[in-house]
Amino acid sequence: MLRILGRRTSSNVQKVVWVLTELGIAFEREDVGGPFGGNREPDYLRLNPNGLVPTVFDGDLVLWESNTICRYICNKHAAHALYPAAPGERALCERWMDWQLSVVVPALVPLFFMLIRTPAAERDPAAIEKLKRHAAEPFKILEQALGDRPYLGGAELTLADIGTGIWAHRWFGLGFGDEGSRVGAWYRRLGTRPAYRQHVMIPLE
Repeated sequence: MLRILGRRTSSNVQKVVWVLTELGIAFEREDVGGPFGGNREPDYLRLNPNGLVPTVFDGDLVLWESNTICRYICNKHAAHALYPAAPGERALCERWMDWQLSVVVPALVPLFFMLIRTPAAERDPAAIEKLKRHAAEPFKILEQALGDRPYLGGAELTLADIGTGIWAHRWFGLGFGDEGSRVGAWYRRLGTRPAYRQHVMIPLE
């Protein structure tokens, strides 16, 4: 059975457990990181030198980097519905995975930390407005991309939706999402999936 080290509120842990649950693959998860600590201990750093979560064990194999873990799981279990086998379709899927890391995370993490993990007395309203405008930019791209399809990869959920879908919950959970938009419809569509409700649609912290 896969063993996962990482707290359930981590966006990167959520990617992995969402994929596993979609595929019906059993796993065990242990709270590490954030308020639980443990991720800066020497034993942990020997496994994952970044000191981040998740770290995943599959037998003797130790993996880190959540997108790599998601690809590994899909490859091992031939989950071609989530991760297309055809090179062109796979590339289109992977570009959204890379985009989530290079565009969505840098845009949303500062706003998320300011509003969720910064004490109210220390928040800067002017900075929040600036961060909010910056964080809205990726959702304009998503709005355009979802113009002719229910999911980013086409007719069905793929890994293209996984990472960005996690940040969509944070965007809407912070009260900034437009329920009447295409992104809003996509977010509601994700919300019909039991794995998304179980692992992603949880209180923000």
